[in-house]
Amino acid sequence: MTGLAPAASPAASASEDLLVVDAAQKHFGGVAAVSDFYMTVKSGSVTGLMGPNGAGKTTLVNLISGLIHADSGSIRFEGQSIEALPAHQIAALGIARTYQNVRLFAGMTVLEQVMAGSFMRREASLWASFLGLPKASSRLAQLRAEAMTLLERVNLVNRAQVLAETLSYGEQRRVEIARALATRPRLLLLDEPTAGMNAQESAGIGELTHLLRDDGLTVLMVEHNVRLVRDFCDRVTVMNFGRLLVSGTPVECIDHPDVQAAYFGKRADAERIRSLR
Repeated sequence: MTGLAPAASPAASASEDLLVVDAAQKHFGGVAAVSDFYMTVKSGSVTGLMGPNGAGKTTLVNLISGLIHADSGSIRFEGQSIEALPAHQIAALGIARTYQNVRLFAGMTVLEQVMAGSFMRREASLWASFLGLPKASSRLAQLRAEAMTLLERVNLVNRAQVLAETLSYGEQRRVEIARALATRPRLLLLDEPTAGMNAQESAGIGELTHLLRDDGLTVLMVEHNVRLVRDFCDRVTVMNFGRLLVSGTPVECIDHPDVQAAYFGKRADAERIRSLR
């Protein structure tokens, strides 16, 4: 099928490729969670990463973000090899992420949660901050203003002073995204950002990814929501048993028989796909 890359095809290395995963391998004991995996993410795109449960999607995101390291293969971000770097260095290079399960700081307001994402860009020294020196106070005011701008972007500016744990699940997801954006990433990794959301909330996340893309951000989104992937992703990569299955446009991948066999084999899922056409 035109536009689809077979599982044996290596990841291309072109100037517009912001992220290139090349023959990545990760084993846990005798289990290959990621095996000889290839993927590219184009700069300025919203790319979907799909696959059935246990396919290795979160493991791959953990490899990219540096929480774990690949056994072999390479991961390149803007041409630089990052597969051996620790997570904080990868974050400093411009990769931010969210998680499958909401991870917010207890007892902090929405505004404070987002400001916490700016810690890597702190310019004032610890002593200056502790003593409340003018430089530190000025920097704090700047970070607060930036955080409010991000909360406006994710439609939570009116919730800035509310304790984050009191928000709805969908709102907490948006707080996580705003906190990740506070690091000023060039690549944002979203691990199942619409899990547990209704259709309206999910569509709102999809619309947000397009706003971020239009602002110049690149998004890689792990997602099971077929409608969201179809409507909002520019390209899709599908993995199964840790390997690349197919890549291409959303419709090409959703309609591909190998994807339907691996991912949509259940009768209810097959009927849902037909309803999307």
